[in-house]
Amino acid sequence: MSEPIYDGGTPDSEFSTTDGAIDYTTPAGQVRLYITDTDDTPANRLFTDEQLTVFLNRNGDNVYRAAAQALRVIAASEVLVSKVIRTQAGTSTDGAKVSAELRALAAEYDAQANADDSAAVEGFFDVVPFGGGSKPEGAERRY
Repeated sequence: MSEPIYDGGTPDSEFSTTDGAIDYTTPAGQVRLYITDTDDTPANRLFTDEQLTVFLNRNGDNVYRAAAQALRVIAASEVLVSKVIRTQAGTSTDGAKVSAELRALAAEYDAQANADDSAAVEGFFDVVPFGGGSKPEGAERRY
């Protein structure tokens, strides 16, 4: 029997130290939690860690904004793929309604991000100088 080849310890390998576990202390793990992309098997997840990193980078590393963007991507996919489907057994799906709910949740995350931004700025002040410098009174100012 041959020795297994070490592949760097990817989640699907027998050398894995994570076994596909999501680290919820990382920004990508938190985005994954907010969008419920939490399958234990990485191959079954909606987004790769690299894709979540792109969402984070494009949104200033704000977890709520990245989650909102990911939900909008899922919503767009839902509309394109699911549409309205009815079976003879009476089962139906409505991609547009699912998409609307996802966009509503994205709006909630955007609002949370805005609230966090406002809280971070609250109490901030800046000194604005009055006047235009140290010219003597009555001196002509040229621009």
